[in-house]
Amino acid sequence: MKCPYCGFDDSKVTDSRAMEGGIRRRRECLSCGQRFTTAERVELGGLMVVKKDGRREEFSRDKLLLGVRKACEKRPIPQGAVETLVDDVETQVHAQGKAEVPTSLVGELIIDRLRDLDEVAYIRFASVYRAFRDVDDLKEELAVLERNRSQPAVATAQLPLLPAEALEGLSPRRRRGRARRSQGRAGKATAASGDGRGRDRGRAN
Repeated sequence: MKCPYCGFDDSKVTDSRAMEGGIRRRRECLSCGQRFTTAERVELGGLMVVKKDGRREEFSRDKLLLGVRKACEKRPIPQGAVETLVDDVETQVHAQGKAEVPTSLVGELIIDRLRDLDEVAYIRFASVYRAFRDVDDLKEELAVLERNRSQPAVATAQLPLLPAEALEGLSPRRRRGRARRSQGRAGKATAASGDGRGRDRGRAN
């Protein structure tokens, strides 16, 4: 391993730590004494991808990583998320147990994961991979994305104690306070009504 500072081709390992998909090593140059870090990753070779036109080429993790990084450029994505996504796709591709896989499989694996990671990155990648012809294709993809969004159900079994207009502009604490006061007034009114009917029946008897 050449030193990135002086170019000397020998170093010693001072620390090794496991990382996802490989090992991170801390090295010290035996010439200049500078320290640097290297990452070693297991490379799964021997897999070919078949393109749409029938051409074949060796599966490249670096090429995959470059494409995903371009789609995620300038997006608020957590550090390491892109590498984790590519690692997952690479594992899934090799798990097929085949010597050749179509590029469509690789592309769909990436798209499925980008959809959950970042919607803008997903649209960017899909627009290139699926070769959108015009704005209508983009609109159609956006419509599919909108339909697939999960809409959490909101419980509506109980009617609100206050109308929506009265709740506007109130903080949650003030809303709860007003709701409790409304319940108290309603309870007192019910009790008073019951006492009045009791007195009326007493007079009638």
